[in-house]
Amino acid sequence: MGYWLDQGGEVVAPMQGEMTARSSRLEEITEHGIGHFTRVYGTRPVDPVERARWLWQEQRRLVRETRPGIPALVHEECLTGLAAWQAATFPTPLAWGASFDPDLVAEMGALIGGSMRDLGIHQGLAPVLDVIRDPRWGRVDECIAEDPYVVGTVGTAYVRGLQSAGVHATLKHFVGYSASRAGRNHAPVSAGPREVADVLLPPFEMAVLDGGVRSVMNSYAEIDGLPMAADPTYLTGVLRDRWGFDGVVVADYFAVAFLHVMHQVAADLGEAAGLALAAGIDVELPTGDAYLAPLAEKVRAGLVDEALVDRAVLRALAQKEDLGLLDATFDDEPPSEIDLDSPAHRAVARRLAEESVVLLSNDGVLPLGGAAGSGATGAPAGPRRVALVGPNADRAEALMGCYSFANHVLAHHPGTPLGFAIPTVAEALWAELPEAEITVATGCEVEGTDRSGFAAAAAAASDADVAVLVLGDQAGLFGRGTVGEGNDADDLRLPGVQEELVAAVRATGTPTVVILLTGRPYAVGHLLDEGAVVQAFFPGEEGAGALAGVVSGRVNPSGRLPVSLPRSAGTQPYSYLHPRLGGPSDVTSTDPTPARAFGHGLSYTTFERTGLTVDAEVAAGDSFTATVRVANTGERDGTDVVQLYARDVVGSVTRPVVQLLGYARVDLAAGESAEVRFSVPTQRLAFSGRDMVRVVEPGDVELWVGPDCATRETEAALRIVGEVHAVSTADPRYVGVEVARG
Repeated sequence: MGYWLDQGGEVVAPMQGEMTARSSRLEEITEHGIGHFTRVYGTRPVDPVERARWLWQEQRRLVRETRPGIPALVHEECLTGLAAWQAATFPTPLAWGASFDPDLVAEMGALIGGSMRDLGIHQGLAPVLDVIRDPRWGRVDECIAEDPYVVGTVGTAYVRGLQSAGVHATLKHFVGYSASRAGRNHAPVSAGPREVADVLLPPFEMAVLDGGVRSVMNSYAEIDGLPMAADPTYLTGVLRDRWGFDGVVVADYFAVAFLHVMHQVAADLGEAAGLALAAGIDVELPTGDAYLAPLAEKVRAGLVDEALVDRAVLRALAQKEDLGLLDATFDDEPPSEIDLDSPAHRAVARRLAEESVVLLSNDGVLPLGGAAGSGATGAPAGPRRVALVGPNADRAEALMGCYSFANHVLAHHPGTPLGFAIPTVAEALWAELPEAEITVATGCEVEGTDRSGFAAAAAAASDADVAVLVLGDQAGLFGRGTVGEGNDADDLRLPGVQEELVAAVRATGTPTVVILLTGRPYAVGHLLDEGAVVQAFFPGEEGAGALAGVVSGRVNPSGRLPVSLPRSAGTQPYSYLHPRLGGPSDVTSTDPTPARAFGHGLSYTTFERTGLTVDAEVAAGDSFTATVRVANTGERDGTDVVQLYARDVVGSVTRPVVQLLGYARVDLAAGESAEVRFSVPTQRLAFSGRDMVRVVEPGDVELWVGPDCATRETEAALRIVGEVHAVSTADPRYVGVEVARG
């Protein structure tokens, strides 16, 4: 079990105040040893050097003065960087997906892991591998994409990066959490076994089999009436028996107690402990609500098999052995100084922020220097007068996600400095456009109905050459904010009166640029027909600079939508991976077609994809080659995200009308072209057949490459031949990509 030794009065986990067991003295709770220390650095703002000194002393006490003599395993949140005071804050995972750059995400993971290792932290509670199913769900900003392959490749890269530093990653939330009814947090899930197997499980499978992840966290979800925390089908049958996972399964915070309190499948905490142990949860986090006295009582009464306790203990000890904790003495000294936001951290944060910005629409107003080609040899001259309008124009908190330390913890400590530099969009634009006269007008707040600032915003726009509106979300938890854990939405319009603010500014006739700083995609299709619209998914500490660079033209946007831009809330849940009946038709009056398709993103240059060629035939179970030529046909350097899509024409069960097979970021100078070659395992087209065996079936496949999933720019055909191939864990999951210049 864990022990949350440094809780404040603030709530940073669901039902924390009601659930947490407390002990008056740390010595009492650790007399017989302890499994985890929960969030030593991440519960309140603490000086990292001082806290490290305390932690080393406490670990020495555990080694020297307790009966087992084994140190505690320390875990922390690390979804957007180490969630601790003064630590770097990177873009949120939805921005990782928008970058389509697993290699850069791996670099970020290694930096985060290095900071954690230096502070004596052993396990990070990330990445989130939930596949986005409904943008109304508040935790969308913690997710990577709506496509399982993108989630799997990017998430596995993060695992590899973090664990390369000697810190264990933790996959969450296994499994089904994001598929809740109506996008509500902690709500029931009505996913069939095929959706679970073919959509929700593959990212976890990739991270286990290809990433070698060492820890997994259960989902709060109940699927068809069975809470995941009490269901051995997945935590043991799939994870361990099928995939061979030999690490540790930890409970999401209070998930064991929730079996009694919320799911009501256990009469008391002891029964809940027995169910969770039998299902395969080895460690109760954040603290011992069920795995202490309630469990001991059931074991002594013969109601819970003691062998289940032994199994969990052995797994927890094996993890500590793997981390070197069984031999650790902590006789060395803690760091006397540490930089958790080094130039290396900021460089990666900047690159990832720049790569993740998505240009949704542009009628020529961007870049502000004029024509798109004007930035080819340097930053273009900017406009003379800029009206910077909107609730997120001059707020650093608007750049960070729900699990950033600032929005997760510091929101409960008003007056405490952030502890690191994070320019606002206003500050970044002043630096980016030093010759411009920039007037800032808030206009309205993120939430609420106060329109008293509209007049000042419209007046500023009237006097300007261009109006830049910075709109969107405020990340938070459980009703504090507009997006984040527990902040689900029943409407996908921008919060508050922000859309009315856009209308008031556009009514002045001044050209507009709308920047969306959000944690979910909103139904903003009606805003895309005028000016330019830029989407940034909480881009982190360097995000304002990245956005200023896109606005000026210094940065050529290369992000692509990792999730469809919805048409309306009423058409949700929606996935681009829908079968024929999931799309528009003549027998329904609702149209789920998104305002912008998965994979969409504009650039200040233009790209042409031609000559897709594919092997004519391939045996089921083998790989085939697809080759396409991509050319930069514009006047400035740029990066294309080459996207290879497919449609399985006929299947024994219904198949999606489109599926991403592989992708590659390709940098091209103006006028340059490159040949991109994909080596695609036919297993990328596998699905669970009528008997729920995962197979590759023979038959015809349509393939295409385009700027998004809906556009067939160049096409080819493939026939899979031979016998049906039953997929095993030994089969490949990754698409190999080669880029040849010339």
